Amino acid sequence: MSEANTPPRVLSIAGSDSSGGAGIQADIKTITMLGGYAMSAITAVTAQNTRGVQGIEVMHPDLVMDQVGSCLSDIGADAIKIGMLGSPEIALRLAERLDTYSGAIVFDPVMVATSGSALADDATIGAFSALMQIATIVTPNLPELAALTGREEIGPDEVFEAASQLAGEQDTIVLAKGGHGEGDQVVDYVVSSSGKLASFGHARIDTRHTHGTGCTLSSALATMLGHGQPLTNAIRIARAFTRAAIMQAPGFGEGSGPLGHQSVRKLEPGDGN
Repeated sequence: MSEANTPPRVLSIAGSDSSGGAGIQADIKTITMLGGYAMSAITAVTAQNTRGVQGIEVMHPDLVMDQVGSCLSDIGADAIKIGMLGSPEIALRLAERLDTYSGAIVFDPVMVATSGSALADDATIGAFSALMQIATIVTPNLPELAALTGREEIGPDEVFEAASQLAGEQDTIVLAKGGHGEGDQVVDYVVSSSGKLASFGHARIDTRHTHGTGCTLSSALATMLGHGQPLTNAIRIARAFTRAAIMQAPGFGEGSGPLGHQSVRKLEPGDGN
């Protein structure tokens, strides 16, 4: 935990989004807006915009590990967010490197961009297990939760069951995000291997500007855990920040536009109720 008046050090391990809406760019904006000190280890460089992903170049695992080592050996980190990985080798080597890390780890198991472009192949998804087992919390959306539990899809009455399955199999806490569900309400479940910890709900926002919502939520959560917030309050604040950023979206692009991180007023630890 960071000391008073010292920003929490948050390391984002993720891909770069050239259009600035998701990945490392969204993480840095989020961490900064929430009072953290942002660092990065870039796993892949993407040519990307609101309409899709036009190209991906995955970093060599040695370079990714060098970036992680450079940050942790000098500045250190109070929390780590893991997003797009790019290859199974990167996933497995990160799990080995971070196995003894004592801070909070938030793992967002990115598989597909908001635009629908694939960001992880089957081998990389298969390697996610090693990271889930060392993560403090895993934040899948419903399609990701289905893939991680071997299901074709997840109905509204199956979310808790699937989240419980994943939490038990990986011995972690799961934040199952309901944004891909149907209906006027978005409900997220927080589940541990021993059962439900909390649930959060809000009215669905009718907008196409949702590019980078998962990245924003996971990096906000990592930042609040770095601030020393209890898990459920950290989730509450992270959800409030993400929702506010969606509401403040600038309207850029022809497809799924970016969020308005820079327009969100400063949130305090007691916010998000």
